[in-house]
Amino acid sequence: MEENVKYGQQDFNLPHDVVPLPSGGKFYTNNKKSVKVGYLTAQDENVLASSLKTDENIIVSLLKNKIYEPDMKVHDLLEGDVEALLIFLRNTAFGPEYTFKSTDPKTGKEFNGQVLLDQINIKQPNHTPNQKGFFEFNLPKTNKNVECRLLTMGDNEELRKLEEQYPQGMVVPSVTNKLLKQIVSVDGNTDKEQISKFIMTLPIMDSKFIRNSLLECEPRLDLDKSISAPSGEKVKVRITFGAEFFRPFF
Repeated sequence: MEENVKYGQQDFNLPHDVVPLPSGGKFYTNNKKSVKVGYLTAQDENVLASSLKTDENIIVSLLKNKIYEPDMKVHDLLEGDVEALLIFLRNTAFGPEYTFKSTDPKTGKEFNGQVLLDQINIKQPNHTPNQKGFFEFNLPKTNKNVECRLLTMGDNEELRKLEEQYPQGMVVPSVTNKLLKQIVSVDGNTDKEQISKFIMTLPIMDSKFIRNSLLECEPRLDLDKSISAPSGEKVKVRITFGAEFFRPFF
């Protein structure tokens, strides 16, 4: 691919595979259940080896180059679908063995643990969205009916940047900012100003209910694993997607 081509999705003749999405495409306007994804190449190693990029930029750059779907934008993807695509890219580039450092709880010594990424299962959601792709809940404290949506990679990136704008020592409204993106209607009212006022007086019981319910709604990968330490003790670990996830041999 020529270097002046910004996105891999502009060339459909490159080697690729079809990756099923955990969401099944239910939350996208194109309803695509799977996407064409290219394999990592030597050119992509330039991104992986670069120390000038942050972890976030590495992931975004890789996905922009490797998703071969003109109507599927990286920032519109749900986090669970992003995870599935990243697992595919790493498996086909480096193999399924993922080695990381952990600590033996019995001896306190560090050891190398390993999980197989091709054995990760999808956590099926407990709720079904309505025709608009939203989830409807009746809140336990206020008894209000709310419609909520799942956040995309772009939503979470925007929330992160908002938090970074607050000076040290100032209270960051991370909970209310997130709720403002998640809640799309209250008793049928979709006015953002009214929803914002509702959120400011929302009881913690209802806020927690929304947070926990949406966690059960999103189809995601089961990234929590249990491995055996040298002492025989079980250690719970979670797979994360920082730069080191794609740099096993750098």
